[in-house]
Amino acid sequence: MKPISIQIRISIVAACDAGEGTRKEIAELYGVSLGMVKKLLAQRKKLGILDPQNHRCGRKSILSEQDLAWLRKTVEQRQDLTLEKLCRAYNKPCSVMTISRGLQKLRASQDKYEPVPVP
Repeated sequence: MKPISIQIRISIVAACDAGEGTRKEIAELYGVSLGMVKKLLAQRKKLGILDPQNHRCGRKSILSEQDLAWLRKTVEQRQDLTLEKLCRAYNKPCSVMTISRGLQKLRASQDKYEPVPVP
């Protein structure tokens, strides 16, 4: 879903400040939800800006760029290693899923540069 433009955000807040109607009426006027109007007013109060906020949900990966480089190098040298063996060779506490996600991330970045053959 695309964020609401900054001009519309400014107009919504300005309409609230000018008392041009209730929050619900202003939401209907601009075609947004009442929750969005409340969110914009709260965001301005808390942060002082109306720019769209980029939220990154979920837990941050424990694999850094250096770790991914190590994983790439290791897999290139020893393609026969299983996920469990890679996990043990990593020398930091991690799960098999962490290694699996790291390999998926490497594959995704590789796909950006190399076309994948279609059968």
